Amino acid sequence: MIISGKMSTPVRAVDNREKVRTIIKLLRKEYPNPSTALHYRSPFEMLVATMLSAQSTDAQVNKVTANLFRKYKTVQDYADASADDFRNDLKSINFFNNKARNIQASARMIIGQFRGKVPDTMEDLTSLPGVARKTANIVLSNVYGISEGIAVDTHVKRLSYRLGLSKHKDPVKIEKDLMEITEKRNWGIISNLLILHGRRICSARNPKHHECALNSMCPSREI
Repeated sequence: MIISGKMSTPVRAVDNREKVRTIIKLLRKEYPNPSTALHYRSPFEMLVATMLSAQSTDAQVNKVTANLFRKYKTVQDYADASADDFRNDLKSINFFNNKARNIQASARMIIGQFRGKVPDTMEDLTSLPGVARKTANIVLSNVYGISEGIAVDTHVKRLSYRLGLSKHKDPVKIEKDLMEITEKRNWGIISNLLILHGRRICSARNPKHHECALNSMCPSREI
């Protein structure tokens, strides 16, 4: 639509931008400290924990990394570990064989190409084995305070659809939709807020509609 020779912003996009501002405001009251639930003490530990979290719960990851982080102190420790021993350390995690291989390959690449430092750009992070945009976004936001995108996990995917923020099911398309309607300074926080709300209230089955702070503005609510 063109008005007075200028391209206007679609009404729906404007409405959703305002909706996202309200969602963030309401959820920040519910979750004042919306940080990741994954435990870590260093950038590489954050990377490892995030890579392990695919198809696994954060609680299970934290249980595994409690022992893992005591055993392996440096990036070099991960790179030098016996492949069999390392796989065994991860055997209680889903897809532990692939995850073990990718973590060790990433450790070696970080040492060889990035001087032992976990990269702080999307391009470099996603060049690591097993690291896609979601993992990179989580590391960039939580470790470096950098917003290059929005991490879309199963919770963010579900809530984005239920709240009418995206009609897509593909995480890349959902991320694009959210980036268009969310102020960049909130790209990191909206992901953590939606994840927390998805875990506690807006579950995949039996969401707690009547306990939901977003009930009045949710198209999927029960009346």
